[in-house]
Amino acid sequence: MPSINLHVVGSVSSALFHSYRLPPNKEKYRGDEIEGRKMQGLSKPGSDLPEALVLEILSKLPVKSLTRFRCVCKPWSSSFQTPLFITKHLQNNLRNNNLNLLHKGFCGDTRDGVYSFSQLSTEKGRNFSVKQNFHLPFSGKGWSNLAVDGPCNGILCLELDDGRDKAALWNPSTREFKILPQSPVQDSTSFDCLGLGFGYDSRTDDYKVVRFVVNYFEEDSDAGSMFEHNYQVELYSLRSDSWKEISYPGVDPHNSPPFNCYINGVYYWHATESSGHLILSFDMVNEKFSTLPLPQTSEGFNSHLLDFNGLLGAIFYPGGGTETSFDLWVMNESWTKQFSIESVPGVEMLLGFWKNGELFIESLDHELVLFDPSTRELKNLGIHASKRSMQITAYVESLVPINGRSEHEGRIISRPARDASN
Repeated sequence: MPSINLHVVGSVSSALFHSYRLPPNKEKYRGDEIEGRKMQGLSKPGSDLPEALVLEILSKLPVKSLTRFRCVCKPWSSSFQTPLFITKHLQNNLRNNNLNLLHKGFCGDTRDGVYSFSQLSTEKGRNFSVKQNFHLPFSGKGWSNLAVDGPCNGILCLELDDGRDKAALWNPSTREFKILPQSPVQDSTSFDCLGLGFGYDSRTDDYKVVRFVVNYFEEDSDAGSMFEHNYQVELYSLRSDSWKEISYPGVDPHNSPPFNCYINGVYYWHATESSGHLILSFDMVNEKFSTLPLPQTSEGFNSHLLDFNGLLGAIFYPGGGTETSFDLWVMNESWTKQFSIESVPGVEMLLGFWKNGELFIESLDHELVLFDPSTRELKNLGIHASKRSMQITAYVESLVPINGRSEHEGRIISRPARDASN
């Protein structure tokens, strides 16, 4: 872990943001500039450490270290919560591709089992061993489906399909957790979620959740009860902490995908209309839907949308069989086949890519496996879960607040793994 010379705390803490002037037309940063001026009087002579260097050092530290350093001095604690520092810290992690891995899986039988989350080690030589386990106050019991959307700037959106279709936001770095309020938009007490998307509106600095629901209405008739239904789309804003109804696009999305489908301000779903399959997208800034075609491939293939180096990707692979081949297509003005991976044995489901092109796979034995296409090596990572319940999420650490509860207040239980190092 990077170290800080604590002898210079008095001189540098007052200057964390004092050297950064308010950008033109950026009123939201004025509070940070005022706070920086307040810090100026706390400086002590005797240190020549440049102010910009202090900011740069601190913004490169992991969240765990910053949490410890909050107690070094009050100005540091305050400055870690400013938009300037939060943005700088996030940009450093995105630029350096400092990825963390979160594994989700269902454990136990169908009646009493629960979904669990584990943070996997990404350190060299650790072979993605479990560092820490999380139990969230949201998991439910039995075969309630728990889907993870995101990440978006280090934040995840969780969707629990337990008959009430609850949703929550979670920052796994700060351990802040927020269950979203119940929507007043829905017309009925019985409904299903058809699809959910999570993303960021850069124009208003807001995080949004878009959700497709079908409402069911029970009507009495001489022959007995009958069910009618209608479709709605509702949009949640973190800034206002409220839902609103938006226009239904006339296209039905599939359920939440196993990969992150939020790319550059737009969320993507597989969808179906009368003429066949296509892609539905939602722009988080202008709150508009649009559609585009899928690549022209063979029928009968499994397919998933994903973020591939900042571009929309679509990966195709056949269902069944002892060996599986993968074709990755990328949308850059038009669809282009990026690469193919031939004859990977024992695949139940593809879970995601890692930094050097390796693939996380659920094996036919429902074990987490890493496949290296360059060497064709399959490595069992020793993590097991129920069939098709696994999900791998790669995210960067962030300090972005979600106006929720802390780990203790939110009843989040985190336990270091027995073999994990601190």
